[in-house]
Amino acid sequence: MKKISVLLGFLILFSVLSCETSKKPIDDLTVFVDPFIGTGGHGHTFPGAVMPFGGVQLSPDNGRSGWDWCSGYHISDSIIAGFSHLHLSGTGIGDLCDILVLPATGTFANDTTGGGEDFMKPHWSSFSHKKEHAEPGYYSVFLEKPQVLAELTVTNRAGFHRYTFSEKGKGEVVFDLGFHINWDHPVKTMIRVDSSGLITGYRLSEGWAHDQRVYFAARFSRPFSAFIPVNGGMKKEGKEIHGVNTQGIFVFNNVNEKPLLLKVGISSANIHGAINNLKEIPGWDFDGVRHTAHRAWNRELHKIRIETPDTSLKRIFYTAFYHTMMAPFLFSDDLGNYKGADGKIHHTGKYPRYTVYSLWDTYRAEHPLMTLVQQDHLDGILGSMMSFYHEYGLLPVWALMGNETNTMIGYHSIPVLADAFAKGLLKEDPEEVFKAMKKSSMTDIEGLKYVRELGYIPADKERHSVSKGLEYAIDDWCIADMARRLGKEEDYKYYLKRAGYYKNYFDPSTRFMRGKMSDGSWRTPFNPLYSSHQSFDYTEGNAWQYTWLVPQDVNGLIKLMGGRKAFVEKLDSLFTLNKPVEGKNASPDISGLIGQYAHGNEPSHHIAYMYDYAGTPWKTQKRVRQILTTLYFDDYNGLSGNEDCGQMSAWYVLSSLGFYQENPADGNYVFGSPLFDKAELKVGGNRTFTIIAKNNSLKNLYISRVTLNGRELKRTWITWQELNNGGTLIFYMTNKPVKTWGSDPSWAPPSMSK
Repeated sequence: MKKISVLLGFLILFSVLSCETSKKPIDDLTVFVDPFIGTGGHGHTFPGAVMPFGGVQLSPDNGRSGWDWCSGYHISDSIIAGFSHLHLSGTGIGDLCDILVLPATGTFANDTTGGGEDFMKPHWSSFSHKKEHAEPGYYSVFLEKPQVLAELTVTNRAGFHRYTFSEKGKGEVVFDLGFHINWDHPVKTMIRVDSSGLITGYRLSEGWAHDQRVYFAARFSRPFSAFIPVNGGMKKEGKEIHGVNTQGIFVFNNVNEKPLLLKVGISSANIHGAINNLKEIPGWDFDGVRHTAHRAWNRELHKIRIETPDTSLKRIFYTAFYHTMMAPFLFSDDLGNYKGADGKIHHTGKYPRYTVYSLWDTYRAEHPLMTLVQQDHLDGILGSMMSFYHEYGLLPVWALMGNETNTMIGYHSIPVLADAFAKGLLKEDPEEVFKAMKKSSMTDIEGLKYVRELGYIPADKERHSVSKGLEYAIDDWCIADMARRLGKEEDYKYYLKRAGYYKNYFDPSTRFMRGKMSDGSWRTPFNPLYSSHQSFDYTEGNAWQYTWLVPQDVNGLIKLMGGRKAFVEKLDSLFTLNKPVEGKNASPDISGLIGQYAHGNEPSHHIAYMYDYAGTPWKTQKRVRQILTTLYFDDYNGLSGNEDCGQMSAWYVLSSLGFYQENPADGNYVFGSPLFDKAELKVGGNRTFTIIAKNNSLKNLYISRVTLNGRELKRTWITWQELNNGGTLIFYMTNKPVKTWGSDPSWAPPSMSK
């Protein structure tokens, strides 16, 4: 019996230990995310707290306007004006930073400056980066002026603040609705306090988003002793304040006794929606909310597991992956309401509504990455584009907070929708989607009238004519491909013809894409190094960079160049021409230069992969590795250009895995040079696709052979379907170019022209 009892005890202990082992949390990938990467240089990212694709981005603002403060924050600064609840990640235009909150100690209530627009500025605080910390879903900083430790975390639609005051006596928390930077300015604001201590209000503003509405509701963890309303810097009486530049000062006694907590819900629809969003934080457990955000991020980051002995590479990769989940972000409140592009309040259908679509950037890599590892978010993101169409009449170009900004060029909702349809991921009615595509392509805006009438956009009629024409041709190929899949033969032939209009900008005498005048002559004089940010023929670039913008028909461009040999020689020159970009008003976006190749701006992102089409994939491998290892860093200045809502990072994520979708909607991922020993992707249906790089190292950057599921792969590309099915892709790496691998034309990726 004793032996049986001992055995039984051992089995029970073993069972308990097994259960404990099974309950162990998955390893923490958030430790490899550094939200400060990209906050230096021209990355324009923010370090604050946000959920994956979450509708609140609670982050510090320096209070400074300027290009490098588009996100509200830059690592070079030493002042914090407060913490606001909405931010843009990596854009080149500044907006948002709405509903600013700033803790203070006994200064505002006694302020006798007499008001004015600068009422708040004397109370902004200095801080040290040594006393600042950020991780996914959490941010903290010690504010030196009020001696307050500020901590921030979030849910999807609410922000949570925790302020620990060091000094005894009275403390204050100020809501500043007059705060604004860059393009944004308030037009109407309100703050109200009711008998229960509930704080509500709104901030209506104009800026990049010309009609932005943010309604908020807030509660403190303990009662405030006084509320002081301020309008235009002048103190008022009462429980409610209206105006343009309003503040609400909340005074607390014995403020250092315990941390003061504040939760803020926001809605674009109304105050009722903001109040309801406060339910996402039912109690006052700050650490619990922080841990929930942490777990959410860890789950998302585990969609891609990489293996490398280089910790720095892990930080670069997982921070990049983190940055791909900043946008689009949630826009509908928990009741399903949101402000539509028609200015009316709408209710969502099956899926939540999203906003912030930087499509000129993100159609190139961000969305092709989503179709691999973010399929659970796709329905809402794609459905929101169609909701925008029904409200506005056209598909979004650059949608921001229920507005069409019409920023940048092209109609790049189309490749995103067409790509999803081709991959079987589009839940919207394909006939309705196709109707929307045609409508966006048949307007008279931005030179489209000339596309239909002449087959090109005259340089003397429309600025940025070459860039616009090339981008339209990409989009038109996507419409043609969807028409083919839907059996619409007439539409297919029409849009396929338009997809080939890129040829009308190619000058065979110079072998550059050039501006063509109304009479058919080329614009003169011509300097392929010249760039002008506000005018001329190219958008944020020059002829060297835009000549390659034909990802839908690389074979056709090869033929225009005079064949494979001539094409490769010209492409080599792009990377080796070490001359400065010319022009007094050259775009600052032309950055991250390798010769004339500009990785800091999106139109260049596909170029390094074009060698695969010309029989020299070893040159793609060389250039891709060069970009991966010399233009991304484990540092504040870790990006070579604007992050642009995830595109700059999405290029890194895909390319470091070993491939990139050259044509944004054909579903074919072209091989580059894998950076990691092993990577595992969670793809459709929770299947796993494994990528292994044998003999991988910084020197062994060339591919000698590739196998897919144990079989030799005699091509330089892989399909989305093969990736989505799960399986194993093995790259065999070596330190010398294998010039025979992939050189045969039969190995080249598909292209519009045969």
